[in-house]
Amino acid sequence: MDIQIPDVGEDAAGTAPRVRRLGRTDYRDTWSAMQAFTDARNAGTCDELWLTEHTPVYTLGLAGRAVHLHPSAAGGSIDIVHSDRGGQVTYHGPGQVVMYVLLDLRRRHLGVRQLVRLLEQAVIDCLAESGVAALGRDDAPGVYVGAEKVAALGLKVRRGASYHGLALNVEMDLSPFAAIDPCGFPGLAVTQTRLLGIERTADELAGRLAELFITRLQAHFPIVPE
Repeated sequence: MDIQIPDVGEDAAGTAPRVRRLGRTDYRDTWSAMQAFTDARNAGTCDELWLTEHTPVYTLGLAGRAVHLHPSAAGGSIDIVHSDRGGQVTYHGPGQVVMYVLLDLRRRHLGVRQLVRLLEQAVIDCLAESGVAALGRDDAPGVYVGAEKVAALGLKVRRGASYHGLALNVEMDLSPFAAIDPCGFPGLAVTQTRLLGIERTADELAGRLAELFITRLQAHFPIVPE
């Protein structure tokens, strides 16, 4: 669970993001490492994707309102963190794939809305490989199968670079979601890939998700040399 990361190398131009598998991590420690990496990076730093799963935690984004935490969450044993990502409230826990995207947006000429769509499409493509049809929604970022949410997104941009990312529910205890209004929507149902009949493990899905995201990123938003 230790992560300290910044050693921000200067070997990036023209390359695909480096993928790091962090294993199970504490949310606060990972968040701190993302901030440190973003603050220390420079024009030559390689972009990175961090694949992890977190110990149980509720996180509220910058727009997060306490009303979306039910009394059972506020008074429970699961840690609550006020984060600097966008969005409302969500839950992270074991059995969920979290992919953080640490990208220099300026040198890729990549906007936040475009990044959101790339992340959503990577999940949609990943599920489609197992025969599951999913979609994004303009009014509520994330990925849905029918009316149920299977992946949540939240980003932060600082100094022209992104961090935070997406969380895909794979094979986890979904009961903590009942103590919140997921992403700020009362009554929003959540699901996970195992309930959708997908047998791939969290490790397998994490790796494939990263591959699909990188393929689209490099095809449509490659690094443009100064």
